[in-house]
Amino acid sequence: MTERIVRLLGLGLRAGRVVVGVAGVRAKLQRDGLRCVVLAADASARTRDKVERLARARGVPIVRGPGAGRLGAGLGRPPVQAVGVEDAGLARGLASLEA
Repeated sequence: MTERIVRLLGLGLRAGRVVVGVAGVRAKLQRDGLRCVVLAADASARTRDKVERLARARGVPIVRGPGAGRLGAGLGRPPVQAVGVEDAGLARGLASLEA
């Protein structure tokens, strides 16, 4: 399942419909620009607190992803703790994988 999450996020990244990194995710959440957030399974407590609280306040679903190293590697980046998804269809697909 984690491979499917990474693959879907990779497609979204190539389409320009995802935001990579905690700062970018928080900024987009504050502007109501995200449909879901994928948090790395090993995200720090501070990251979880900041991102989860803001996402819940905005009514944005949170999906648990693979570890930060795997998530970053799948997106061609260094370890990534949070990824925001702007596309509604992609967000639905990710949420269905977690259910």
